[in-house]
Amino acid sequence: MIGATIILYKPDMEITEILIQSAAQQVDVISIVDNSPVPTEIFVNNDNFHYHHFPKNIGIAAAHNIGLRDLRTAGCTFGMLLDQDSIIDDDFAFRLSSLLVASKVENRPLVAIGPRIICSFSEKTVKPRVQREVSVYENLVCVTQIISSGMMIDLSKLELIGFKDERLFIDGVDHEWCWRAKTQNLLVAIANNVEMVHKLGDGRSKFAGITYKVGSPIRLYYQFRNILILTRRGYVPTYWKTRNVLVLPIRFFANSLLQSNKRERIKFMLCGLLDGLLKRDGSFHEHW
Repeated sequence: MIGATIILYKPDMEITEILIQSAAQQVDVISIVDNSPVPTEIFVNNDNFHYHHFPKNIGIAAAHNIGLRDLRTAGCTFGMLLDQDSIIDDDFAFRLSSLLVASKVENRPLVAIGPRIICSFSEKTVKPRVQREVSVYENLVCVTQIISSGMMIDLSKLELIGFKDERLFIDGVDHEWCWRAKTQNLLVAIANNVEMVHKLGDGRSKFAGITYKVGSPIRLYYQFRNILILTRRGYVPTYWKTRNVLVLPIRFFANSLLQSNKRERIKFMLCGLLDGLLKRDGSFHEHW
């Protein structure tokens, strides 16, 4: 059995409805976790459907964990994670699950697989700038980490790896889980022949020759804080620590000078830096 969990937060239902209906036709179980202030009206043509609403927003990590537990309880072998603004083909789940099944048959320690991501802004395939890809076999390459949307997980390995780190709340949650899987000698991979259109951030800006994602001001709090939190963890790759710490000052000045809501952005960045230094995790509203 294959299940899917979809995370919502103030979704554009014109896009999200298409995703939900497509997923419902491809999987046996659907779990929707809605972090929106007001419940989202949803119709799902699937007999095994779960809906959870958290108006105070419990974060993406906790939302993923609730969905994954639903899928495990329902008896699913594989669980697929999807964001509300992703676009998947009609055979998306089948193609990813087939690769996971093939890996099991060949005794490969593959725990999660994701598609090639096509950025909805540039309409180009996103290629990692730093992490090295190592071919495993045809149409499948091992990588250091993959994003959560489109990720399909072998649910039997969750007891070994653990669930998502809820204290990170959002930002870095997907990568941290992949790095933790690696400490158990498990692999994550990208399917070369499976693609998914996905919205990465709310826009793009360029400063000092570096193109960066632009999101809501509060996301800066979690991004800055979690970089400082994760750089202290031994299993986090050195290249990730180095790149993100070096880029932090550039991102700070770019958001302070070039974006709208400058004062609000500065506030969230400073709060994130302070909480990161003080090792304070969880929700922003727990501390401010």
